[in-house]
Amino acid sequence: MALVPLSDMHRHLGGLLSSKLGAEVEFLVDREMFAAHRLAHSRLFALHQDEVPSSILAASSFHRALGGGEAARTELVLLVLSSVVVALASSASAIDERNLTSGFVQVELTESNFKVQRPYDVPENQRYSYDNVTGVRTFLVYAGDKPFNTVTGTNPRTEVRLAGHDYSSGVCQFEGYGYVPTGTSGASVMQIHNEQGAAHATVLMLHVYNSTLRYYSGEAMEDSIYGRWFRLNVVHDVAASTVAVYVDGRRKLGASVIPSKSYYFKFGVYMQHHDVSPLMESRWKNITVYTKSTTSSAMTCRRSWSSR
Repeated sequence: MALVPLSDMHRHLGGLLSSKLGAEVEFLVDREMFAAHRLAHSRLFALHQDEVPSSILAASSFHRALGGGEAARTELVLLVLSSVVVALASSASAIDERNLTSGFVQVELTESNFKVQRPYDVPENQRYSYDNVTGVRTFLVYAGDKPFNTVTGTNPRTEVRLAGHDYSSGVCQFEGYGYVPTGTSGASVMQIHNEQGAAHATVLMLHVYNSTLRYYSGEAMEDSIYGRWFRLNVVHDVAASTVAVYVDGRRKLGASVIPSKSYYFKFGVYMQHHDVSPLMESRWKNITVYTKSTTSSAMTCRRSWSSR
């Protein structure tokens, strides 16, 4: 019976190589050094110490290291190639995550697109402020506050609903820099909301509980979110019914979601149902919306908005 390698084995190898944990040799390729690991099988590495100075093999000296017979030569070459390929793949993946907006087109936002929702009985300037010099938007809500209107029975919130850019197809991306002060807990700080009257209110909510950023109240995505600015990217592929979340350029979540008719982005603070602090606060700046640069998807984030 043939044993088939796990389909995600390359991820484990890539992680091992990038961490350099247990690395015993390094390969110099085009002036870039790649860490690698010796296989336990001793016959692959009948190498003398003087053939591996400082545990570094340069590409130009491979021929000196391949003296252990044809089988050893073949397997060592395969090891070298696989080490380099996996390392390069791991590096390419990291570059892709650092350039998350590559291939997207930025959607024009004006201040009229930032519709504030806050407790209906409190003046806006007591719960929300925008500094047009620093570009920072500050959101506050207290656990005892009223909802944002007299009809809804939802929890108190101070949020921005990005209006004018509801979408129903294509790939749309939210990007922003967020800040959660120490002590804020039991609050949603960002969400993808469905259209009014949908069977499910949201396809994504990012909650903060006691310094941890979570997918709803479940999977932890970032353990130390307090007291620092972080970059948040959320990518929603409508056709695939998937969302991906990146914090500071690193992928933290990939999830399938239940599709709906249309969607829009929200951010701020929205009280949840447990581990709630008396005061909840978040700050945001450099909010940007992107969409894929095809004709069909470029229009999907430019739809008319309805208040909710």
